[in-house]
Amino acid sequence: MKITLLQQVYKDVLAGVPLARESLHYSSLINLGVEQPPEGDESCHQKPLPSTAGGVGSHQDTDMSDVVPATDDLSSSFANMSSSFCPREVMLLQLTLIRMMVTKAESQEIELHVRQKYCEIFVLLLKEAKIDSKLIHLLGCDDQLLSHMASQSLASLVYFQLKEEDALNVPWLSFTLHTLLGFPGNARVADCLGTLAAILKETLKDAPVARAGLLKKLLAPLDAVLEGFYNAILLHHFDSHRYASPYSDATNNLISFIDLLEALLASRIELELPLRCQRILFLKASYVLSVISSSIPYVIKKKFILLLKKCVLYKSREDARSGSLVLGNPSLCEDMLALSNAVLQVVNLTWLNQIPLSGKSNYFGSSEAAPGHDSQGSSDQTVLRALSLVVLKALEFKIHNSATEAEIKGDFESSMSQLLMFWRSHVKPSPQSYPAVHHCEWLSLVFMEQDDDMWEAAKVLLLIYLKFHRLRYDAADNLSQKEEESWKFLVHAGGYNPHCIFLFFLEKIAFDSTVLLDFLISSETCFLEYLVRYLKLLGKEWHHFVDVCNHFDTGHGTFHPLCSVKPPHGEKQSCLPGESLQNAVCEAEPRTGMSSAPPHDCPVFTAPQGDGEAAQWSRRDSLTATDSAALPGSLQSLVNYDSSEDSEVESDGKERLVNTKQLPSNNEGEVSRRETGCSCRDDDPNPRTSEVSPPKGARTSSRWACVACSDTTAPLRVMLSQSTKCLEELQEAISRLQKRNLFPYNPSALLKLLSHVEKMSKSMNLQ
Repeated sequence: MKITLLQQVYKDVLAGVPLARESLHYSSLINLGVEQPPEGDESCHQKPLPSTAGGVGSHQDTDMSDVVPATDDLSSSFANMSSSFCPREVMLLQLTLIRMMVTKAESQEIELHVRQKYCEIFVLLLKEAKIDSKLIHLLGCDDQLLSHMASQSLASLVYFQLKEEDALNVPWLSFTLHTLLGFPGNARVADCLGTLAAILKETLKDAPVARAGLLKKLLAPLDAVLEGFYNAILLHHFDSHRYASPYSDATNNLISFIDLLEALLASRIELELPLRCQRILFLKASYVLSVISSSIPYVIKKKFILLLKKCVLYKSREDARSGSLVLGNPSLCEDMLALSNAVLQVVNLTWLNQIPLSGKSNYFGSSEAAPGHDSQGSSDQTVLRALSLVVLKALEFKIHNSATEAEIKGDFESSMSQLLMFWRSHVKPSPQSYPAVHHCEWLSLVFMEQDDDMWEAAKVLLLIYLKFHRLRYDAADNLSQKEEESWKFLVHAGGYNPHCIFLFFLEKIAFDSTVLLDFLISSETCFLEYLVRYLKLLGKEWHHFVDVCNHFDTGHGTFHPLCSVKPPHGEKQSCLPGESLQNAVCEAEPRTGMSSAPPHDCPVFTAPQGDGEAAQWSRRDSLTATDSAALPGSLQSLVNYDSSEDSEVESDGKERLVNTKQLPSNNEGEVSRRETGCSCRDDDPNPRTSEVSPPKGARTSSRWACVACSDTTAPLRVMLSQSTKCLEELQEAISRLQKRNLFPYNPSALLKLLSHVEKMSKSMNLQ
């Protein structure tokens, strides 16, 4: 019986056993019988394979215990199957065999004569049996499983023929051209796009030497057609009403196209001169941005946003992989700049406000929240971070390619204004902590749960800071005191002061050096690059770093400018350049009992308050944090070394490891510290050092020490001490690992920078 022979062939192919009979026998056995459509066969609806879950038919006549595959050998499941198989099951087994044989034919672990046998069978299937045309016919059937398996098998055969014969499959190429040119009238677009995407993915698995030639031969005939289809589906024939249902054919077509665009993006690196279809997403990004803001299902918005995130991170990831791409590929710089201009143009037109962030996707598409989780008002944090990175990377590319500050100052201020408003409206502070209003803190609040995105965003803002700094000092060799003060104020107001960002992050991880060590060892983040750049800057701006630390200690970091001066005369006292940012942040302030001040009292970068206003802040600062809160789950997993056999317990390990049960969550610790700093008023006739107890359960340390607010009393430099101690502990840990040859790379340059910070810190202690 045919099914019995197919089962035996399956076992032989799976085990890599040579096929004993002639090739013609196996080609006729695997050949599809599509002259009788499987969906029209009534016998197929009676006893389907139990493994095809979700298919049509009843399972009442099947003993499920007879068909459960053994855990050690899937092929043994065939021995217990019923002998009555319908054509649908036979066809599914034939399609599975085709894919398996292609995989085995490409494997170097299989003997040469066995692989040659498989090649002979494929030649017979393609030349004699015309199996490619039969597979194309199956793409349009109503049975989704058969259609999917046919698409995957066709992709495997087209790729195999392209690699072995250096030629494209003519029936498949004709079908693809006809389908794409016939859009929107052709209903089989999704299957066509899915097959092309599968071929691209198969090609990218090949050896690096062969990829470029295969990709060029595959995409060159489709280049112009794919660009025309891009214009048609996203612009000329786009109608959001057609996508009202997430299960419609139009939605399926668009999702399949997004998958293809992702495959084209991944293949771009392989060609020295990318084709137009590999660049179209960058050059015509405005089409995608318009679709995202339209009334289409949220799942499509999310896939497009995540695709844009991959685009803006494309250069960073590939730079790390193969050096600087821009030098060897000028088109990438051009494309990134085009994408950045398109993004910044819509962001400045309040595009971000038009994108609703659904909270449902956090629960895998369900509206049911996890136990103990409040879903009211929640936002999709994955999309929030992706959109934020798209905007930040667009600013980076734009600023990097600008020669003067005037060229990009307007775009930067406007885009950061919109981004801060966007963060403010979607990132809600926890009820146990005071709402965070310092602009430099938003980065850690938004990205804390995704470390690779967080350090990418931190690196972007650091590079932007360095670029602005260079442009300012290039324009004027020596800045006046007034210009220097103005620069400091605007940097804090813009939310990109690198010292503030780094210190806020250290607060979030409770100054635990083991977390930083994790990031340094991990290859999944750009923390090493960020830290090296930041430490170099720290060596040049040590006085600025100390100044920021002092403002953290005095408790004015939230409600007053962190620069030690008032805004320059003639400038508005707003949190960012221009009045719009102050209004944006104030209007977005949650109207709760903790934050009910009118807009003009918004606690964001205002000039020093009068006595009455100071009393008002003192009343609002009297909020008490909840004692039982804990650190975020992501931080707990980062610092939990109990399960690691390789982790070494040092003599002072108990002093340095974080007890997550005792630490306050988010800004809770900051509230207590800032209450400490603000408990003394500047007008107090008896300035003194306040004595404040640490939060219940917290370990007593200098972190909770009292801080004098009087100008006549020297600060205790709590933040400076904590931050430099954290870096010193990091330096010691790296040195220990290096001495034992346990560090994954040579950290000599990093240790030199950390040593320089230690020397500057000790010199401060001597003063």
